[in-house]
Amino acid sequence: MATISASIVSSNSSPLGIPAYSQPFWYAAYTSANHEKKAAAEISRRGVESFLPLYRAVRRWSDRRVELEMPLFPGYVFVHLALRDRLRVLLVPGVARLVGFGGLPVALPDEQMEALRGGLDKQMLAKPHSYLVVGRRVRIVHGPLSGAEGILIRKKGFYRVVLSLELIMRSVAVEVEAADVAPLPS
Repeated sequence: MATISASIVSSNSSPLGIPAYSQPFWYAAYTSANHEKKAAAEISRRGVESFLPLYRAVRRWSDRRVELEMPLFPGYVFVHLALRDRLRVLLVPGVARLVGFGGLPVALPDEQMEALRGGLDKQMLAKPHSYLVVGRRVRIVHGPLSGAEGILIRKKGFYRVVLSLELIMRSVAVEVEAADVAPLPS
């Protein structure tokens, strides 16, 4: 519970521990199934900064193969807004709610979102991964995701770091070189 309250409380908080309504933070908007792209487009049209990370996946049907852009975090669009503007997002068709606890939206860490946005802007190879909490914890020391922490795995001879967003319990795996990571103390 300590980490939840630490996420809610900020230096610009009201006495109740709710972030100031006029200061923008990153939030995860939970969407209806397969409505992420439409919701992100409508949120942007309404003047709210949104971020929908996508990855390329090849799907095979009986007669052809198609390369599609799929959401990296299915069911979520990230929005950067002040809480006073949340209705501009909540009234978008396909958006169910802002993710939080006890009816209050919880902000995602800015450094985590900026690292994710920066890494994906540089065309890093990223794929969805099952949510992990146990494993060898490392910090990425070189590259666009420098400073990000995750769990190191090895798959098909390649090293990958699984980065997890605890608030939405989703993870993404990014390929790294072994020299680009450093172990964290246990």
